[in-house]
Amino acid sequence: MTPPIRIATRKSQLALWQANWVKERLGAIGYEASLVLIDTVGDQTQASNQAFAQISGQGFFTKAVQDALLCHKADVAVHSFKDLPSAPTPLLEIAAVTERADARDVLLIAPDHFDVSAQNLPLREGRTVGTSAVRRQKQLAYLRPDLVLQELRGNVPTRVEKLRQGQCDAIVLAAAGLERLQLDLSDLKLVYLEPELMMPAPAQGCLALECRRTDFELASVLTNLHDIPSYKAVAAERGLMAMLQGGCQLALGAYATWQNGQIRLQAWYETKMIEVLHPSSEGAAMLAFEALGRPLIEEKL
Repeated sequence: MTPPIRIATRKSQLALWQANWVKERLGAIGYEASLVLIDTVGDQTQASNQAFAQISGQGFFTKAVQDALLCHKADVAVHSFKDLPSAPTPLLEIAAVTERADARDVLLIAPDHFDVSAQNLPLREGRTVGTSAVRRQKQLAYLRPDLVLQELRGNVPTRVEKLRQGQCDAIVLAAAGLERLQLDLSDLKLVYLEPELMMPAPAQGCLALECRRTDFELASVLTNLHDIPSYKAVAAERGLMAMLQGGCQLALGAYATWQNGQIRLQAWYETKMIEVLHPSSEGAAMLAFEALGRPLIEEKL
C-alpha cells in the first residue's frame, strides 16, 4: 500500500486551510495525504511585533517548511507563493502552481474612520494603518503621506482582532486569504484595492507546491493541480522579482494578466509605476526591468 503523501505546512489558520485544500484535491484524484505541522521563523517572532525588515535573511515563512522536505520529514510543501524568495532552493522544485484566487489587497477600516470623500483611500486624514509588508507600507506612504503606518504582525484573524480592539484604524490584507477563511467581517468596512491603485505582491493569490527534485513520480502527481494560465502570469511577476534580487519583503508590486495573446505586466517599484506587453513571461519581465531603469544594476556600478 502506498503511504500517504506528507504535506508540510505552517500552523496558522490560513496555512492549514491551504494545506487541507491541497489534501482534498489529492484525495479527489486518488491519493491519500496527511499534514506535517511546522513552526517557522516568521511564526516564532509574531508575538514580538518585530518588523520583518529587522530580521536577517529571507523565507521567514518558508525555510523551515522547505527544510522538512530536505530532511525527508515531509514530501510536499504548500506555500503562499508570494512568501517564497525569488532564488530557487537547491534540491527542491516547484511542481505545481494552483489557480489564482483574487490577487488584490483589501483595506479593512473601522467604521468610525471611514471617509468616502478622502483622496485615493476612503480613510480619514491622519489615521493609523497596520501592515508588516514593506511593499504595502511604501505604497500607502506614497498614496497618502498623512497616514501613520504601524507595524502589525500576527495571522489573519489576529490582525483583524487587533483592528477591532482599536490598536489601529485600518489594516491591509490579501483578498485571497480573507476569502479562503470566510471570516465574519460585517462590522468592518472592506475596500478592495485595484492593482492600478495598490499593486499586489508578485504571485499573490497563488499556492506553490514544492517537492524534492528527485521525486519524479510525486512531481507528476502534483502537476494535476497545476494551472498553466496562472503560472504564466505569475512567472512574469516573479521573473521581475528575481531580476531585482528580492524576497517577499522587497518593495515591489507586480501583477500580470493575459491581454489579446500577450502578457500585460504592471509593476510598482520605489514610486514608479510601469506597464509592458510581451508574448512571453520572460520577455515581459525583462521589459518591465528595463522600464524600471534596471535599478539594481545601476546601484552596483
